[in-house]
Amino acid sequence: MTVAQVIKLLRENQDPRGIAHWKKKPRELESFGIGLTRLRKFSKQIGRDHELAQQLWKSEFYDARVIGLLIDDPKQLTREQVEQQVEELHGGQFAHVFASCDATLAKAPFAFDVARDWMDSEDHMRRRCAYTLFYELSKKNPKGMDDAFLLARIAHIQDTILSEEMWVREGMAGALLGIGKRNSVLNAAAVAAATAIGPLEIDYGNDNSCEPIDLLKHLTSDYLKKKLNL
Repeated sequence: MTVAQVIKLLRENQDPRGIAHWKKKPRELESFGIGLTRLRKFSKQIGRDHELAQQLWKSEFYDARVIGLLIDDPKQLTREQVEQQVEELHGGQFAHVFASCDATLAKAPFAFDVARDWMDSEDHMRRRCAYTLFYELSKKNPKGMDDAFLLARIAHIQDTILSEEMWVREGMAGALLGIGKRNSVLNAAAVAAATAIGPLEIDYGNDNSCEPIDLLKHLTSDYLKKKLNL
């Protein structure tokens, strides 16, 4: 497909309610108001296309940029490209697609190196993306991400999470949950960290009744106990 064809597809499937919600806040980009579930469906229809992905990333439409992130080819991603894109996440609007939600970046051969380098960055956006990447990578076994490394990460999360910027806290929480699901040793360490941290308050801005993230509840669920033979 071409950029014009993608924009035509999005325009034909625009959601007036989503557009109205988008316009409640001043934003640099326009939007067709289409939710992520539908954008992921469209991305599967389009298929992997590195060149098209790069073109869509320059679009004035939020939805088109999301598709650009979703259809990119992890084998053709470069470190230079992702370093540039992390600078262009528009205050975090694209962070969830860039580094989580089964992100293309998490499938790149250098994803673990990126996450490891970014987790101690002075840039809070890179730290946020690093830890959301760790959640995705916790489902895999990249070279270098062994139990010793992850135990050190759990300790670091426990020591620093409460002093971090809110969205970095959310990323760290996700990483802790992902790491704690890998095996019994990591689960025990994650449970101890979650106990020390306590419930985490995250302001998502759209639901004042949203309960704090209960890390301990997720790490001690019956499902996980059965999975890890605890």
